[in-house]
Amino acid sequence: MYENSFRLRGKTYDYKIQYDHIKKFMVLPKPDELHFMICIGLDPPLRQGQTRYPFLVMQFKKDEEVTIDLNMMEEVMEEKYGGKLVQHYEQPLHEVVTQVFRGLAGKKINQPAKDFLSHHSQYGIKCSIKASEGFLYCLEKAFMFVPKPATYITYEQISVITFSRVGGATSASRTFDIAVGLKNGAGETQFSNINREEQKNLEDFFKIKGLRVKNEMDEDNTAHIALLDNPDMQSSDEEVVAARADRGSADEDDESVDEDFKTDTESDVAEEYDSAHESSGTDSEEEGGSDAERPAKKAKTS
Repeated sequence: MYENSFRLRGKTYDYKIQYDHIKKFMVLPKPDELHFMICIGLDPPLRQGQTRYPFLVMQFKKDEEVTIDLNMMEEVMEEKYGGKLVQHYEQPLHEVVTQVFRGLAGKKINQPAKDFLSHHSQYGIKCSIKASEGFLYCLEKAFMFVPKPATYITYEQISVITFSRVGGATSASRTFDIAVGLKNGAGETQFSNINREEQKNLEDFFKIKGLRVKNEMDEDNTAHIALLDNPDMQSSDEEVVAARADRGSADEDDESVDEDFKTDTESDVAEEYDSAHESSGTDSEEEGGSDAERPAKKAKTS
């Protein structure tokens, strides 16, 4: 980290980023309670080939502590940075990085909203965007999904949030989806596979923030209950069942074995009981029918 920029070095790429390019700075505790993530929003974004990356996401161990002395005179710290930096740090690494970034870049640190906690008393909830799993955070003024695709949506952009459960019985489903529709037809982002236990906490938070919510899950349940309570639908089902019951005796007559008929071979038995069994008779027999069905020939008279 330098006075006006910071540097990222890897095996393949080497980036030098000006602090002026930092537009957002977020510190997000992971639900595993073992790590913190620092998310930095950049404008212009980083470019790697033809791909743009508007966010940097860094992960730090929660209990990793460091001791660092800044290579800067105390007079300069006080005069230029107004006491936002100190000469000596001895605390968890993610806190040191956060405080130094705040001092050098002069950016506000955004953290999860205090009005929201998950069912397990965490700030992030597990979900996915398409096939990518991650965590959704409710900040004071925006949603933030990390790690990738890192997605930031301000509450001011949102037209409606729709709760739904696609594919499966709603009442038996353990997860649900929320679709965040943007104003002026600017698109929609769907967060999938959210634990059903998080529904009430999210609804309460959206109400606090004054966000418009549409709950298709309740509509599906109401329609299901109405279907069960509809006497017309019940009577229709009963008629179908009764019709099948009346038909039962006729089916038995059709499928009953003729007691007077005697079979000589196993193939004849198979023909009688197996509808899929192929007949071994000749074409002439099939066309003319069995001997029992042919009219008796008249005896010749001399």
